[in-house]
Amino acid sequence: MKRLLYFGLILVGILSLTAFLISLYRSLRLYILAPQPGSTLIYHFSLYIPDNRNSFFLGIIRGAEQAAAELESAISVHSIDPAKNELEIAALTGVDGVIVCPYLDDALARRQLEKLREYQIPAALINHNLPSEQPWPFIGINTFDMGRRIGLILEEDSQVSLATQAPLATQAPLVPQAVLTASEKITLAVVYSDKAPGIYAERELVEMGISATLGEKLSGPIMSYRTNLNPLDAEALLVNIFRRIEDTRPGANSGDSDFTNRQTINTIVFTDPEDTIAAAQTLVDLNLVGKIQIIGFGSDLGVTENLRKGIISASVVINSERIGYEAVYSLAALRTTGYTSASIDIGIEIITGNK
Repeated sequence: MKRLLYFGLILVGILSLTAFLISLYRSLRLYILAPQPGSTLIYHFSLYIPDNRNSFFLGIIRGAEQAAAELESAISVHSIDPAKNELEIAALTGVDGVIVCPYLDDALARRQLEKLREYQIPAALINHNLPSEQPWPFIGINTFDMGRRIGLILEEDSQVSLATQAPLATQAPLVPQAVLTASEKITLAVVYSDKAPGIYAERELVEMGISATLGEKLSGPIMSYRTNLNPLDAEALLVNIFRRIEDTRPGANSGDSDFTNRQTINTIVFTDPEDTIAAAQTLVDLNLVGKIQIIGFGSDLGVTENLRKGIISASVVINSERIGYEAVYSLAALRTTGYTSASIDIGIEIITGNK
């Protein structure tokens, strides 16, 4: 009986000592991490982005978290959806800075940003810029240059086409890629998406860049489509577009004045990875591979696999991690010095099946 009592007392003593050591460790850690006089402050920044968590926005979050860790700061992620009013109350949260990916309503976003300015909370814009007499720092891409680069790819499609590449022994045989002849005009459609609101908001600049590069090689005005956040919407839209393209029977007449133009589309540009993957699968399902040239978006596994197979010609890649990373450092610079770069152009990369 006494042995059990002694054992119990020893166990209680060990547990008490363990709890004391843990408490002491945490207290020392808080003391060490606490900002000392004259030392670098630890900031709390907020990131406001759309609810969509595709690879692009996940990359922004990763980049922001990496920069915050390097600066010994905190980063919290919030929704930019106007219905949730999270940006509306950002000025009342006491954060040290706000990163905003503006949604489709520019007027609403500008009003909320002006409110942050009144509270002297630094803000940086990513992915989509808003014109202002006192502009906010912008980190993202030049969408006109993006359109120009797409135009160059289409202009030099014979160089980026995978049809001329010999398949590797370890790869599945490449399917024939659509190649336009020198005399054939490019009938172009661009598919925008609510999943990529920044590009959609600056769609005019994208199309201006494409038109400036291709000029008379375009058969007519660039046609545009738009998909929502539901992946099924993208599939339905693409099936509708591709079936119209597929219907090339002599004398076919749908009664739709726009039908004749749309059914001759021979090139489509996508601005979202999920839409790109859906397009590639729809091309295969409708047996249209080799009849339509596809420029995709992103470097997701599904996109690169379709590049390797030759189903799509090329893909536009934006380093979204760098966007988040540079945005956090811009806010830190504003807090410490009051100055930062007015604009940081991340640039884009064009990848093809052999890259």
